Amino acid sequence: MKLNHDPIRLHLSQVILKALTKGTGQLPAPLAEIKLQDIYQALVEPPNLEMGDLAFGCFVLSKLLKTGPALLAKDLASQIQNDEVISQTVALGPYLNFKINIRAMGEQVLSPILNANYFKRQLSKNNPRTMIEYSQPNTHKELHVGHMRNLCLGDALVRMLKYSGHEIYSATFPGDMGTHVAKCLWYLKLHNQEPLPDTNRGEWLGRMYSKAHIKLEDEENTPQGAKNKAELTAIIKDLEEGHGEYTTLWRQTREWSIELMKQVYDWADVHFDYWYWESEVDAASVQFAKKCFEEGKLVKSQGAIGMDLESENLGFCLLLKTDGTGLYATKDLELARRKFEDVHIEKSIYVVDTRQSHHFKQVFRVLEILGFEQAKACYHLQYNFVELPEGAMSSRKGNIVPLLLLIQQMEQMVKDKYLSRYLGEWTQAEIDKTATTIAKGAIRYGMLRIDTNKTIVFDMDEWLKLDGESGPFIQYSYARIASLGRKLAFDAAKKVDFSLLSHGAEKSLAQQMMNFNSVVAHASESYKPNSLCNYLYDLAKKFNVFYHECPIANAGNEDLKNARLALAIATGLVIKQGLALLGIPVPERM
Repeated sequence: MKLNHDPIRLHLSQVILKALTKGTGQLPAPLAEIKLQDIYQALVEPPNLEMGDLAFGCFVLSKLLKTGPALLAKDLASQIQNDEVISQTVALGPYLNFKINIRAMGEQVLSPILNANYFKRQLSKNNPRTMIEYSQPNTHKELHVGHMRNLCLGDALVRMLKYSGHEIYSATFPGDMGTHVAKCLWYLKLHNQEPLPDTNRGEWLGRMYSKAHIKLEDEENTPQGAKNKAELTAIIKDLEEGHGEYTTLWRQTREWSIELMKQVYDWADVHFDYWYWESEVDAASVQFAKKCFEEGKLVKSQGAIGMDLESENLGFCLLLKTDGTGLYATKDLELARRKFEDVHIEKSIYVVDTRQSHHFKQVFRVLEILGFEQAKACYHLQYNFVELPEGAMSSRKGNIVPLLLLIQQMEQMVKDKYLSRYLGEWTQAEIDKTATTIAKGAIRYGMLRIDTNKTIVFDMDEWLKLDGESGPFIQYSYARIASLGRKLAFDAAKKVDFSLLSHGAEKSLAQQMMNFNSVVAHASESYKPNSLCNYLYDLAKKFNVFYHECPIANAGNEDLKNARLALAIATGLVIKQGLALLGIPVPERM
């Protein structure tokens, strides 16, 4: 549930509610169910600043009162007087438009931003204890740029929801069992001719998997194909029994993949509260499925066991193959139980790509039919793919952009393109750190700014631009503000006369900051980090307009200079906080 966290919006809501009573203190009978919260949530930004800073649409109220929305807006405007917050109220069609006093905006928005109290407001309450499961990479495969969309999306949701006041637990569920592992071990043991590298073994292992897949595919319809299949079956059996030479090799190589995962997570500043592994739930999930079958809750079909969901257009949910082994669905049933019963969460969000939509519909429905009360508290958050300009990526075919290679190339490009001019002036450590910071901004913003329903086309040159819709552009705006603060020696303790901010660019910038917490609350509730990306990009653009149109150092007088500098510093703090919620650090100079 969202809170009325913005004092200006709250004040306008109270004024509108009072106007609806027409001075009687009582709402007309048709509006008896209207609450302050309803009015607060209905306040929106007008299409442009000339109309006002906030607007209230009268559609719902007019329907209840059986009067035209434009007529109601005009009636309400006539009853609302200017005060310490409201400088003007105008009815424009069905909307009631408010202009906010810049002094009130300074005292209730900018000052709290400058002293950081603005960022401590709880945006929602009565939220379910939630686990967000994301980043489910497979061991024995190489992490590539496509994996970053899941990682960035899940981590941003964790950060935004925690900021809003939710109790959030993060989890990952890597796939360390299955056919892909058997393929990799098969090639490694029987066909590999390459020496084992001293470093980067996780990446090397991923390349072994790609070679295994290609070899198996090439030989599938040859006499060798049957032999390959028998060898894979033997390896899978070895792994399921948990002993033998392939199990020993699995344990060793699995660690190489885990090392690679942790290296990526460290670089991305990602931390998980819980690590679940397919290998840890495999045996228990098979036993659970067998128990359900014995109790008559599952059926057998052509030797396999599962649940028939044909009547619900969900097909047959296969849980045990004819050889008695489980599948992904089997493991997800056991994982759901562990999440809710062991961690005592009340909601479970699975961040998994759109290809698994049918899988999760089946799993959630099976849970529900089996009597798992929390089934309806499970939610699949889908997202679309990341593609290269030339098309889709595939670990099996090897046409991927390895993630660590991408990071190295991107950081080197930042150094060559933007930071080489500082050689000799900056220390090498600062150049390296800044390059990493900018690369993080480019990758994370590029992965998050597109709606989850849409495909992302990865383009390193576009993502690193300083003059377009990119993370580095927003980071550069912050660095410029940080430089201003150092150069002009901003004094946070000095009193600011915000009423001096009369220029349109100043007012536009302040209004944008007023909406920060509301944007974060909406982005959190809708699981749409791209909303926050769009907001920060607009904020950076408005800052650059203000910077060019409103001189700070040469403002004309000391009070105006101080007010403009305070406005700039507040902008920098909002940018820094907003980027942090996306997992993006900021450079102090750039």
